[in-house]
Amino acid sequence: QVQLVESGGALVQPGGSLRLSCAASGRTLSSYPMGWFRQAPGKEREFVAAISVNGRSTYYSNSVQGRFTISRDNAKNTVYLQMNSLEPEDTAVYYCALKGSGNYNDEYAYDDWGQGTQVTVSS
Repeated sequence: QVQLVESGGALVQPGGSLRLSCAASGRTLSSYPMGWFRQAPGKEREFVAAISVNGRSTYYSNSVQGRFTISRDNAKNTVYLQMNSLEPEDTAVYYCALKGSGNYNDEYAYDDWGQGTQVTVSS
């Protein structure tokens, strides 16, 4: 059984940057596409970004396109989310997930989830 552990969440000022990490144990991530989702207070969980197995294809929601970058290091069994130009609207708990079958932006396509890491963007 895979365990996904997110880290890197913090309180940051608007315009700042953070890099989230998602480390896996119990399974090699190199065989799976991976995704990041987020859930803000009172809102449904939403798709943020996803990456293909070899890292050559990436997908982003419109709200983060051009500001966030997803990447992976299969040798370290880790996926990253670099977040730049952060806005208060980016405040949420961020989750990484291991993808099964289905569309990249569909949370039901993902089989395993981490516990999440809190990102707060505020002055």
